[in-house]
Amino acid sequence: MPEKPLPAQSQPYPGRTEPMDPRPRDEMRDYEGRGLLEGKRALITGGDSGIGRAVSVAFAKEGADVVFGYLDEEEEEDARHTEELVREQGRKAVSVRGDVADESFCSHLVRRAVEELGGIDVLVTHAGTQKPVDDFTGLSTEQLRRTFDVNVMGVFWTVREALEHIPEGGSIVITGSVNGLRGNKSLIDYAASKAAVMNLSSSLAQTLMGRGIRVNCVAPGPVWTPLIPATLGERGTEGFGGQAPMGRAADPDEIAPSYVFFASGRTSSYYSGETLAPIGGEIQSS
Repeated sequence: MPEKPLPAQSQPYPGRTEPMDPRPRDEMRDYEGRGLLEGKRALITGGDSGIGRAVSVAFAKEGADVVFGYLDEEEEEDARHTEELVREQGRKAVSVRGDVADESFCSHLVRRAVEELGGIDVLVTHAGTQKPVDDFTGLSTEQLRRTFDVNVMGVFWTVREALEHIPEGGSIVITGSVNGLRGNKSLIDYAASKAAVMNLSSSLAQTLMGRGIRVNCVAPGPVWTPLIPATLGERGTEGFGGQAPMGRAADPDEIAPSYVFFASGRTSSYYSGETLAPIGGEIQSS
C-alpha cells in the first residue's frame, strides 16, 4: 500500500506501469490461492495492468486459465508482463489487443477466448476510461460518447457476446466505481457511465437468474493504477486517495480478492446482483 502521499506525476494516455512512482503493487506476490477457480476459464477486459493485472494473476493463482484484452501498443509491455505472471502459476495466458469501444472487437475478443480456452466460466468487464473536466459545459459530446462507448457499450457488447458460452454456474463481474455510487464533480461522464453499468449489473442478475449465472459488481474507491497519472495529471495525482477515511489510495492487490470472491461459486454461490465497495472506509448511505 502507498506508505506516503503520492507525488505529482503525469504520463501519456492510456498509461504504463513502469514510469509510476511508486510502482503499484499489482502482482499478487503475497497472495496464496486455494484452488477456488481450479480448471475455470476466465476472460478479463482491461487485464494488462492495475486492477486488471492483479485480477488476472489472482485468478491464475486460484487455478484459472486467462484471456485478457488491452487497448493498444502503448500497453504492450504491461500485457507481456501480465502474461508472464499468469504463466508463472502454470496457467494459460493469452492477451488480445483492441478497443472495447468497437463492437466488432468485443465479439472478436470473446471468440478468441472461446477458441483458446474452450469456453468462458468467468467474465470480468474491467476496461474503462476517464477524463476530468473543470466545468460541466466543457464536457464535449465527443468525450461523452467515448466514455460511454468504452465504459457502457463495451460492457454490453462483451456480455451479450459471451452469454452464449457461459454455462450454468458461471459468473460475471462488472467493475463499477465509488463515483457511480455518489457522483464526481470533475469526472461527470465517468461517474454517470459507472452508475449505468452498476445498474446493468443488477438488471442482468435478475434476467440471468434462471440460467444459473451470477452477476455482481465491484465498485472500488481510489486505486493507484496507470490510468491515474495518465488521466488526472500532476494536479490530480499529488496526494491521490488522501481523501479516503484511510488516508490513502489502495493498491490493486487490495482490490483483486473482491473479484475472486464473486468469481468463485465456493465463496459467493448465494450472491447475485450485489456490489462490493472497497473504498477505504467511506460509509455509503442507502
